[in-house]
Amino acid sequence: MADLAVTVGQINDQQHLLVYERFLADPQPAARWVLAGSKKLARIHPDWRPFAGPLSPASVRHALVILNALFAWLTEAGYLAGNPLALARRRRAPSRPRITRYLSHELWATVKETVEAMPVGTERERLHAARCRWVLTVLYLGGLRASEVTGTAMGAFFCRRDGSGVERWWLEVSGKGNKVRLVPASDELIAELARYRRAHGLAPTPQPGEARPLVLPVIGRETGREGRDKALSRGALHLILKEVFAMAAARLRARGSEWEGQAAVLASASAHWLRHTAGSHMTDQQVDLRFVRDNFGHASIATTSGYLHSEEDARHEATQERHRIGWTSKT
Repeated sequence: MADLAVTVGQINDQQHLLVYERFLADPQPAARWVLAGSKKLARIHPDWRPFAGPLSPASVRHALVILNALFAWLTEAGYLAGNPLALARRRRAPSRPRITRYLSHELWATVKETVEAMPVGTERERLHAARCRWVLTVLYLGGLRASEVTGTAMGAFFCRRDGSGVERWWLEVSGKGNKVRLVPASDELIAELARYRRAHGLAPTPQPGEARPLVLPVIGRETGREGRDKALSRGALHLILKEVFAMAAARLRARGSEWEGQAAVLASASAHWLRHTAGSHMTDQQVDLRFVRDNFGHASIATTSGYLHSEEDARHEATQERHRIGWTSKT
């Protein structure tokens, strides 16, 4: 690449990069850059040239990959403020239809209003409404995947004291690849857990190692071979959420035809949308991205993280202060 006689300073902006890319595809003036014959010459020969002809599209891409790595290193080392090649390539990338797989704050408010307005006249209705509220709560406040909700027991909640003697609740979940992570259980989440358990006549907080599933069945409980409540399947969880989203969509359509587009968005939502919604809303509230990453399990937790208690406490505090579900009814 040094033989192409292009210095970092000469191509340290997007316009120069575009010119350089076109140059690679057709080096001009040819007399200066392109070898006149097919015979290879030594570099010290006066007729030696760096090109045998225009580069193929694959060779052009390869040259830009090399330059991108060079600029990335220079940026990381502090010699450049940014990588101009990365920006130029992003600007030229073909735009793709953006898939909005999360709910805006307004649509999320509609979903909560819908659940709070669910009928509770019968025992089945009461328990179903409590279950819908709890499912939304744990998916949103915990940022959990559907499989993590259906595969976690109540006993996965636990409490420990930090260095200042403050009690903090956590939820231990097993995510993708069976990687275990700790999710901050805010005071709001623990209050909703207590509310949900009381609806089933249970003590407000689970016992250590309690095997009850995170989402309990309603009347007509199914039990497994050991007589315990059978965990909700992912399919059943999906149906519960689709029902909620369908009711919320109908609520929007009742406002008028101008809400049809937003109603269609709600009707297409799924459990994973709530995970994306939680992450989006957390970043909107300026929760540290490192904390969001660890809450959601987007990166593996290093072995040494077990010693970083102060960082874990900061993650818990930031999550509790800035990421809330804010149900209107408290009882």
